[in-house]
Amino acid sequence: MSSLDQYDAAITPADIDQQETQEWLDALEAVLDREGAQRAHFLLERLIDMARRSGAHIPYSLNTAYVNTIPPGLEPAHPGNMILEERIRSYVRWNAMAMVVRANQYEPEDGGSLGGHIASFASLATMIECGQNHFWHAESADHGGDLIYFQGHSSPGMYSRAYLEGRLDEENLINFRQEVGGKGKGLPSYPHPKLQPDFWQFSTVSMGLGPMMAIYQARFLKYLHARGLADTATRKVWVFVGDGEVDEPETLAAIGLAAREKLDNLIFVVNCNLQRLDGPVRGNGKIIQELEGAFRGNGWNVLKLIWGGYWDPLFARDKEGLLRRIMEETVDGEYQAYKANDGKFVREKFFGKHPKLLEMVSRMSDEDVWRLNRGGHDPHKVYAAFASAASHQGQPSVILAKTIKGYGMGHVGQAKNPTHQQKKLDVDSVREFRDRFNIPIPDDKVDEIPFFKPAADSPEMKYLHEHRKALGGYLPHRREKADESLPVPPLDAFKAVLEPTGEGREISTTQAFVRVLNQILRDKDLAPRVVPILVDESRTFGMEGLFRQIGIYAPEGQKYVPVDKGQVMYYREAANGQLLQEGINEAGGFCSWIAAATSYSVSNRIMIPFFIYYSMFGFQRFGDHAWAAGDMLARGFVLGGTAGRTTLNGEGLQHEDGHSHIQASLIPNCVAYDPAFAHEVAVIIHSGLKRMMHDQENVFFYITVMNENYPHPGLTAGDEEGILRGMYKLKSVAAKGKAHVQLMGSGTILREVLAAQELLEKDWGVSSDVWSVTSFTELRRDGLDVERHNMLHPGEPAKDAYITAQLKKTEGPVVVSTDYIKAYGDQVRPYIPEGRRFKVLGTDGYGRSDFRSKLREHFEIDRHFVVLAALRSLAEDGVLDIKKCAEAITKYGIDPNKANPHHA
Repeated sequence: MSSLDQYDAAITPADIDQQETQEWLDALEAVLDREGAQRAHFLLERLIDMARRSGAHIPYSLNTAYVNTIPPGLEPAHPGNMILEERIRSYVRWNAMAMVVRANQYEPEDGGSLGGHIASFASLATMIECGQNHFWHAESADHGGDLIYFQGHSSPGMYSRAYLEGRLDEENLINFRQEVGGKGKGLPSYPHPKLQPDFWQFSTVSMGLGPMMAIYQARFLKYLHARGLADTATRKVWVFVGDGEVDEPETLAAIGLAAREKLDNLIFVVNCNLQRLDGPVRGNGKIIQELEGAFRGNGWNVLKLIWGGYWDPLFARDKEGLLRRIMEETVDGEYQAYKANDGKFVREKFFGKHPKLLEMVSRMSDEDVWRLNRGGHDPHKVYAAFASAASHQGQPSVILAKTIKGYGMGHVGQAKNPTHQQKKLDVDSVREFRDRFNIPIPDDKVDEIPFFKPAADSPEMKYLHEHRKALGGYLPHRREKADESLPVPPLDAFKAVLEPTGEGREISTTQAFVRVLNQILRDKDLAPRVVPILVDESRTFGMEGLFRQIGIYAPEGQKYVPVDKGQVMYYREAANGQLLQEGINEAGGFCSWIAAATSYSVSNRIMIPFFIYYSMFGFQRFGDHAWAAGDMLARGFVLGGTAGRTTLNGEGLQHEDGHSHIQASLIPNCVAYDPAFAHEVAVIIHSGLKRMMHDQENVFFYITVMNENYPHPGLTAGDEEGILRGMYKLKSVAAKGKAHVQLMGSGTILREVLAAQELLEKDWGVSSDVWSVTSFTELRRDGLDVERHNMLHPGEPAKDAYITAQLKKTEGPVVVSTDYIKAYGDQVRPYIPEGRRFKVLGTDGYGRSDFRSKLREHFEIDRHFVVLAALRSLAEDGVLDIKKCAEAITKYGIDPNKANPHHA
């Protein structure tokens, strides 16, 4: 047997009856010719089903051949002017490259370069330009606008196109990544709506977040349409994802949801340039085949865009399927190497794998072999894939597009492992780039790397503007405010929550929130815009009544009779349901919240999202998404339920939150509160409605609510300002002598502080003021603002922070106790009036399971430790004898040798 025969035998299973095989193949071919692929697919499925029912083992594979899904004969004609589009694409490539290289030509004396990326956009340019010229609608009178999640590292390409469009000028490009020293002309490194609020829509460079947010965004568009709030039927969500980015768990986390809810308004474009940031994605495997299995297995419509048109004649001559088999066997590490070298290398290493393949290209020059292109760089193939995805119904679509990272960057960057970090090019490389893309820049100007923009009346510029005009305008573009403003009822609309609970009645702040929510749902203007979002804890938070009241959104309605149909609050799903029930999925719930919280910008509809979840599983789980929400100027309410380290008493270490307020404080536009009473909850939510939904202020609210029941005192007129600014005096015990203290608390621990006030008076004759601190974070931010003002305005009288001004009216040391780590209360230390002693109690350490009283004793935040801290402070001030502290330790049974809860 010859070596060729041995090779064929190794890769082809033995055929015991070739004539029979050929008859089956001929029959299938006849069906394909006469009745089409759909009929052939049906027959094959019936045959497979019959074989399996007869007990035959039929191997199953989610993978198709390593070729384009759309064969050449089924590709639609490209509708554009290919010559002009290629020129525009080349100009965009050049300016994107020039922007990054110029930004890194010179390093200042303090060292360090600005960075930037050339290679990512270089691999995407053909696909981006196809979308810009033919598919992506901007918001207009008759179209809500398509939503494009651009790969973050490709931002120079979008700036470059905006420069050609006249939306950015040369000074903008010169000041790429110079936002501080750029005289107001600087461009942010990546898509950041906060920094370019009229340009970027979505934050995507924290890889993995964009794809997940996009899936829930596509679902929210369907939700708006189903509820009759906006016509989103023609809108599409396009998502550009790197093949290395799919290693981020969030990237593929929600693809099952997309298929389950038939999100045919969603299109993923996976840029398979075969490289991560440091090297090959699947050097020993095939990322396109892997992703095909993942998406197809989850029910997506998969379009493989692997080979460009120059391969088509070779495929036509590949009667034995040998070329396809070699393509299948070749791993991605090899494919990367082919495009990092030259045609001679490709001939030897790829076609040299089989003599028949060498014969196939024997009449092709090395230059011809090198020209064999990849699908993602062929405008005809890209258009065909985009058109197929855009018209597909009933499923989300994914285009797996094979590209070259650093395409066109020549010997220094194309397909090389370090190409992601390539931000500097020498003059020869720049000249090579110019020649490769035919940029009309003379040799004597090349070393200046000038930006290039054709004349306004040139065919290219006319073509560019005409196509974007036909599609409604320019992209990316962001709406900063909705055209509408929701009317907010007066505070007394929440009268039932503002009043005292009455004799013998106890509720939790969670129940208070639900009552506020129900009141909003009775308001004819606000009710339709409310979006309650839960992650499978409705009954925990007492919100199961919403099931029947407003229904759970389910695109296909409810196809079963729920087991609790006979109960008042049965589980009701509806096609126009209002509540989003996300299952046990905090990240998914927050992505739905982001979609609703940015709807004012994305869909010109102000929504009122309330996302409630276990607080411990909030910022810990979706902290990166929460930061992105701040960047995207989200507006809405995020509620951490069963909050506090000791309030969720039975659940233990992983469930008890003592630090979410610190995490929330890191996000500049997150306004965070820890209310203790129902009236505080009502005042805070009313303020949020006014600030976000009426005034359209770019903030979002984080509110912690608890499940501990107790009486609520009701609102005293005049306390509203203090509640919102962060603190107000709740109760005073008149001074009887020199011993007087200020006691501060928040959340459920405020009740321990109130109890400590009674003990201080009864047992030690110490008078006090108790302050309800609704937000140590807001107090700190106010203090920072005042501190900065005073430093920068030395010629003006110094201002006082709000907390400073309030405490200056009082006397005595200040003691704080909260259900959060000490750092939470300690935020305000710099703003305590000079000379006043300040002690903070908190729940540093891991949580425990026990009764609340035991947990508060364990963490040293209960009434007895508040008293002890107050006595110690007074003793240190010389107002009391230090022996009083020892007496208190004995009196209250405090163990001085107990383990520090931080270490226990």
